[in-house]
Amino acid sequence: MGGRGLMRLLVAALPQEITAFPAELPGFEVLVTGLGKLQAAVGLSERLRDGAYEEVVVVGTAGGLVPTAEGTVHEVATAIQHDVADLDGVVGRHVALPERTGSGEGVVIATGDRFIDDADAVAEITALGATLVDMETYAYFWVAERYGVPIRVFKAVSDPAQDGATQLWDEVVATCSEWLRERIRTEYGV
Repeated sequence: MGGRGLMRLLVAALPQEITAFPAELPGFEVLVTGLGKLQAAVGLSERLRDGAYEEVVVVGTAGGLVPTAEGTVHEVATAIQHDVADLDGVVGRHVALPERTGSGEGVVIATGDRFIDDADAVAEITALGATLVDMETYAYFWVAERYGVPIRVFKAVSDPAQDGATQLWDEVVATCSEWLRERIRTEYGV
């Protein structure tokens, strides 16, 4: 793992999200987990179980739930789940997992196992207090917390989570990867 101490782990859900990154990034190992909460949790758990890391650094794309979120990279502080409900039917509250994961103050992302691309879903998720939406961040935060590894999450807004968002993602993911690469260069000097 490197002669100067622990490495950082750069994590993305999909290989398209890191196409702008070099094959080797000094001080980092790379993990691509696959799409969705389950693959994110299993992939990151397996890697953290098998190795020690100084920090987990997640990069990826997200849908913007509010117009001010679009066209930039956000550092996410907190994740909630938009596709769960507790025994009383309260959406966003899981029956056995914490309602929120992450550090608390700042950008909130809503995670769920479906691609959001309609106005009704956006309204429901925005009502939970989120400004971004994705399919993995809640799981990444939860796993890193369980292993006691610091985590930072950077999300480039790829689409407005409205009609046509799936097609738009395909068209802009390479640009989002470039934005994420620049942010990691700025944050970590690599």
